[in-house]
Amino acid sequence: MRLKNKTIAILVAEGVEDYEYFVPMMRLQEEGAKVLTAALELKPIKGKNGLTITPDTKVESLNADELFSIVIPGGWAPDKLRRYDAVKNLVRKMDDAKKIVGIICHGGSTAISAGIIKKGQRVTGSTGIKDDLVNVGGVWTDEAAFREGNQVWGRVVADIPDFNRELVKALVEE
Repeated sequence: MRLKNKTIAILVAEGVEDYEYFVPMMRLQEEGAKVLTAALELKPIKGKNGLTITPDTKVESLNADELFSIVIPGGWAPDKLRRYDAVKNLVRKMDDAKKIVGIICHGGSTAISAGIIKKGQRVTGSTGIKDDLVNVGGVWTDEAAFREGNQVWGRVVADIPDFNRELVKALVEE
């Protein structure tokens, strides 16, 4: 229960990669974290693999000062989320405050739009966004998961165990 009384938001939208949502969410709950599922609307959404996710709150209702961390899973959701100022502002505020931002697979799309990738920093994710990450100054790193400053990066679904280890390690250190 190393994350007891810590509130962590996971950002979701239609088409989120189910495994990249559910597995980290459950792992964070195992550590005692209060996990909030945050979406654009308070209606059930379907994950990429057909699982239903019921949001707890709207992204626009979140306050970066009240959150310990956020996680951005992949799938098609990041491309939807990145279009909204409330999402980009929250991600930017969390990063500016040096709070842990977990980013896996296509989650890097939201990180790009939020402007949190610094020139020369290591990044990873789905090869589908590799060029986008490199074009904003990231240094592509073909590793399952790693921490770069306050950001925890994960590559793809198969790397979720590595991502979870890095994420929990970073959160406990904070």
